[in-house]
Amino acid sequence: MSLLSINKLSLSIGGSSILRNINLELEAGKCLGLVGESGSGKSMTAISIMQLLPHHSHLSGSIKLQQECLTELSEKQLCERRGDVMGMIFQEPMTALNPLKPIGAQIEESLLLHSPITRHEAEKKAHHLLARVGLPKERYSPNRYPHQLSGGQRQRVIIAIAIAMRPDLLIADEPTTALDVTTQAQILELLKELMHEDQSALLLISHDLAVVADMADHIAIMKEGEIVEQGAVPALFDTLSHPYSQKLFEASSHVPKRTKPPLYYGDPSLEEAGHILKAKEIARDYPLPRTFPYLEKRKFRAVDNLDLTIHAGQSIGLVGESGCGKSTLARTLLGLEAPQEGMLHVGGHNPYTASRDDLLSVRKDIQVVFQDPNGSFNPRHKVGRSVAEPLHLHRHSVSQSERDEKIRKVLGQVGLKPDDAERYPHEFSGGQRQRLAIARALITKPKIIIADEPVSALDVSIRAQILDLLTKLREQLDLAYLFISHDLSVVRAITDEVLVMYQGRIIERGRTHEVFANPQQAYTRQLIAAAPDLDAAIKKRQLKDKAQGQFSR
Repeated sequence: MSLLSINKLSLSIGGSSILRNINLELEAGKCLGLVGESGSGKSMTAISIMQLLPHHSHLSGSIKLQQECLTELSEKQLCERRGDVMGMIFQEPMTALNPLKPIGAQIEESLLLHSPITRHEAEKKAHHLLARVGLPKERYSPNRYPHQLSGGQRQRVIIAIAIAMRPDLLIADEPTTALDVTTQAQILELLKELMHEDQSALLLISHDLAVVADMADHIAIMKEGEIVEQGAVPALFDTLSHPYSQKLFEASSHVPKRTKPPLYYGDPSLEEAGHILKAKEIARDYPLPRTFPYLEKRKFRAVDNLDLTIHAGQSIGLVGESGCGKSTLARTLLGLEAPQEGMLHVGGHNPYTASRDDLLSVRKDIQVVFQDPNGSFNPRHKVGRSVAEPLHLHRHSVSQSERDEKIRKVLGQVGLKPDDAERYPHEFSGGQRQRLAIARALITKPKIIIADEPVSALDVSIRAQILDLLTKLREQLDLAYLFISHDLSVVRAITDEVLVMYQGRIIERGRTHEVFANPQQAYTRQLIAAAPDLDAAIKKRQLKDKAQGQFSR
């Protein structure tokens, strides 16, 4: 008998059709994977199950959990079941967490609401849950607030809240999007343990087919509010018949085509051309709170004596787990946080000692594409104004007509229309907003772009388009990239060389294909082994099914 049964579910909001005739079944102890592009209706299906729909929505069909029809329950009854019988891991942790409460208190809140325990017992259990998701109180105080954690750490807090009451149904909406590969592997293993120990059912929503192929017993593929294909794993991958399903499968292993050969460190042609960026023995420290007022101040070294040289046209990947110093290094290279030790030159100038005119040159030569394009645009400004923000540095030398022409040109370079400059950020899809972020970085005609997780939040088909765009721009404009990512498949597809960072140090550097084929360091081998691989996941499931079939005979 199914734990969750969805029959002929349709949803419309304000007269617009969102979901059409959705039919799904999920048994206890099993995992159902729901995949599709952004806007296909995956998250709205989850929100419909949780009954968290906005006003002016109309829902038809039935949603039964443990034979109880959720659509017929009152709001009070639903509140009793949310967090207890059914839990949800939301995609965006910063908006799901209360910014005014410590993370420990937010986990305790769920425990106190749904179980008859004391506050002291709830506090102990909250500490245990944080440790279970990789945030032990010895390293991460439960008294921290959400803004004091990284994106991956906030996601772990959300998971701890969702699993606090060991719900019968756990809905995970992109639970590993913001996590590095080793943490992702730990979280997925934790979800498997919950399914096995508590016979919890897991509805896993993800754009990563490799993760779904490894976790799910059954997969449903959504497009424009409808399920176009579904079936058991791994048999479904052998029988994909819908063109959309085939397109998703192909995009998941997409490698951009290059017309120019890779550029490697040490090539004579690179050395003759000179470097764009050179960092030597860079060290960046952060102060730690004193454990006692009279004790000596302590510090944490986030970047430790790091050397880095980047030449024109090079594409270098920087990988490592959360907290290893990748983003700190990026801020230092961008001239935003001065290092305590070492030397940095961008285009021949040190951004921390340069004169005003030289600093303008540095700002022009190096730009950044942020991880979250939605958060990096002002929602009250039209995108034309946001894209032109870097030109503010040159406002006295660039006229209004020149500014408008630059906006039109750069929007065309990233595959958007000139008229798009008059629209607001919320009017664009996630992939289009990422194109706008790239356009903003290009408008000063930089020599190097630091891309901090530029495709981590995008589905596979949009990710393939953005990777193609970045490759095309690199070859057309002779751009250099420092590509920061926890997605090793992306790093393998777009970079010539890769740097592996661990505890503030570069522990391995080499040509991308050589490092992936023959890693020298144990930590690098651990990273590569933890990275999801679609082909490997399918083969693993096929072998498992074959072994189970032989055993049953």
